[in-house]
Amino acid sequence: MGGGRGRSRTQRKHFKQNRENVWKRSKSDSQNGDTNNNNNDGDAWQPFATQNAAFEEYYKEQGIVEEHEWDAFIECLRKPLPSAFRINSSGQFCDDIRSQLENEFVKSLQAEFIGEDEADAIRPLPWYPDNLAWHSNFSRNQLRKNQTLERFHEFLKQANEIGNITRQEAVSMVPPLFLDVHPDHFVLDMCAAPGSKTFQLLEIIHQYNGAKTLPDGLVVANDVDVQRSNLLIHQTKRMCTSNLIVTNHEAQNFPGCNLKKHRVRADDGGTKVTNIDQLLFDRVLCDVPCSGDGTLRKAPDMWRKWSSGLGNGVHALQVQISMRGVALLKVGGRMVYSTCSMNPIEDEAVVAEILHRCGDSLELVDVSNELPQLVRRPGLRKWKVRDKGIWLNSYEDVPKHRKSGVLRSMFPSGNSAESSLDNGQANGLGGSSENGSNDDSACISELHAVPSSKVMKEEVSCFPLERCIRLVPHDQNSGAFFVAVFHKRSPFPVTLEKIDSHEDLCHTKGETVEAISSEVVASGNGDLKPAEAALEETTPLESAVENVPEEAALIDDGHQISELESQMDTEELGNEIAHSGKAGPKRKLQIQGRWKGVDPVILFKDEAIIDRIKTFYGIKDSFNLHGQLVVRNADNSHVKRIYYISKSVKDVLELNFQVGQQLKIAAVGLKMFERQTSREGNASPCLFRISSEGLPLLLPHITKQVLHASPLDFKHLLQYKSVKFGDFVDAEFGKMASQLVMGCCVVVLGEAGQAPSDPIQVNPSTIAIGCWKGRSNIAVMVSAIDCQELLDRLMNRWGEDAPLQEKTKTEDSSMLENTETESLQGVEEVVEVINDAELEEVL
Repeated sequence: MGGGRGRSRTQRKHFKQNRENVWKRSKSDSQNGDTNNNNNDGDAWQPFATQNAAFEEYYKEQGIVEEHEWDAFIECLRKPLPSAFRINSSGQFCDDIRSQLENEFVKSLQAEFIGEDEADAIRPLPWYPDNLAWHSNFSRNQLRKNQTLERFHEFLKQANEIGNITRQEAVSMVPPLFLDVHPDHFVLDMCAAPGSKTFQLLEIIHQYNGAKTLPDGLVVANDVDVQRSNLLIHQTKRMCTSNLIVTNHEAQNFPGCNLKKHRVRADDGGTKVTNIDQLLFDRVLCDVPCSGDGTLRKAPDMWRKWSSGLGNGVHALQVQISMRGVALLKVGGRMVYSTCSMNPIEDEAVVAEILHRCGDSLELVDVSNELPQLVRRPGLRKWKVRDKGIWLNSYEDVPKHRKSGVLRSMFPSGNSAESSLDNGQANGLGGSSENGSNDDSACISELHAVPSSKVMKEEVSCFPLERCIRLVPHDQNSGAFFVAVFHKRSPFPVTLEKIDSHEDLCHTKGETVEAISSEVVASGNGDLKPAEAALEETTPLESAVENVPEEAALIDDGHQISELESQMDTEELGNEIAHSGKAGPKRKLQIQGRWKGVDPVILFKDEAIIDRIKTFYGIKDSFNLHGQLVVRNADNSHVKRIYYISKSVKDVLELNFQVGQQLKIAAVGLKMFERQTSREGNASPCLFRISSEGLPLLLPHITKQVLHASPLDFKHLLQYKSVKFGDFVDAEFGKMASQLVMGCCVVVLGEAGQAPSDPIQVNPSTIAIGCWKGRSNIAVMVSAIDCQELLDRLMNRWGEDAPLQEKTKTEDSSMLENTETESLQGVEEVVEVINDAELEEVL
């Protein structure tokens, strides 16, 4: 489920907190919840009740499964969710991990698993490409407590922490696959936290580019909640990518960064030329905030919290976010709408409303031929609305005092019924567009042919909602999910865009839909939109209206805005503010560094520091640093970290600078260099060391401070973290290490028999670690968990063969251990696993 406020699913609020076992009540809950119990049984934890009469009545009435399947459906929902994970397809050890799972864990767990179907102990998900996603028949609780599964559990934890795998619910992996992402695509994840889908999208754009080249595309991961964004940053940090931007915005108000609309002038008096003039996306993932009842198996406390009002309450927000996603989508692009809810009010009703508003501009795609092994069910075409304990078949049945909370778009006929029954063509929305006949007009014609009394008895949507995808738990032992795939065929008609914007405002403020034709009501409490400091300088009306013309004013190529239409947009803005009865303050462009609580993003242009780094590491001219480095501190003398950005990210940043910093950026790029602040670090000619995250990208381009190590010496470095020059098994390597300039260096794993002086050949399988050359030793600048994971991977790759076998002096281990404390004094700051203060600073 995407980001947002007010969600009911159980989830840790911050990544530094330990995740509780949600299948057990805490002691305090048990004692507080059982006030009539005078026994001493409060100390024993009790499982959550997995029953809710209102839930069962609601979904039986909606008919989401056939009557004969109900028992199997509800029984499956009451069982804990099996764990699932995905192998990082762009990771260096992808093939090794897949081979270990197929050849080692499948066999060992099958022998240990006690159950009716031993083949289900662990298996690849058949619908996920290349055996990269796996399902285990063990819940998280079983993995933690079953001693026979301890080794498998440790493997999962360590590989997940490093980034070699991502632990993710199986059905949550489905939406990114239907996006059909390519390496050159601009992708927007509108509600991205906690980041598993974002990580999946990054894997896809990097998968086919190899280690030496960067993809031309990028991923913008957005979430409104700052703490959840910290979790998102921590999650995606494992990917080590320079093609990512993390932003903090309300998804329904995500800025379009339209350069021609704002016409911001450069400092030199001229207009800067940028490669893009508006931020539009080839792919949009719209995984919206929802009631989350599809996660009952993972979050069983949802049983007692569930009510039908949860879905009704987020419906309008889901429509707003989806419409904003469509507006930001390029013509010819694809958008996936998804929820972890089974409620048709959040699923098919939202899809129908999107189709109604967009008319011929948007198509609901039939993806029945994609992922053929995924067990799925078609979307519903009829459903009912429940409000305050009453079933409603039609909007005409809604009491007048409840029409502010029950919207016409919640019903199968939706706003199409209003268009046909009230106005016929509804200001032209049901007619043909310039591209031909309209699906919406066919829908309206169908409604004309049916008497209104019959429509109210049992409404049936005329949109092809059977093209939507429903994933139900008992089909493949998973959670529940809903997916709809859209294709944008043409820009929106201007009239349609304006009316849709008015409807959004009315829905947000609890007004009736009928009010949209006369005026826009500017006052509102904004209950559906979490407060955000970044929007302090604009009113809710400005934010909503500002989003209207960006898509409406697009001409045929989907990228440019005409002068006339831009002037019309400005006039319409003034008119609408006048109608609202409020004075219209002048728009203020957000200047750099003014986002409250967020460090500015600044292009790093200190040529002296950049040249010093290039000279120290011998970085080739083919790897361009100038213009592709950013920092988060305007004072160059206090810069701690330097980030590398891809060309696509640079283009977006330049556009953002030109439009007045509309994007509130929480994190950007790949941490490439870090200032070394230790005592020995200040003695080095170069104050900046290469970070572990940036090393894989930079390694093919550095010619200095690099050494080959034999497999045995490489193993000793990983084991003991520090080795004196004289203690290396290969004396030549120790001599060459002593001749390096003091400071950061790179040690590359060589093959058996390869001399340290041999030329270094870098390919995607090359393994290297960042180290520090001190006065008397080489110390590893890699976290302990990274060292252990790398050591395990190498041992697994070579098994018991000669390269890593001990065959030297017996005192080797003790000598190395004696050097560890001495050598780490100067670099202890750089081997920390996670610096909490650094994460809170939002890199």
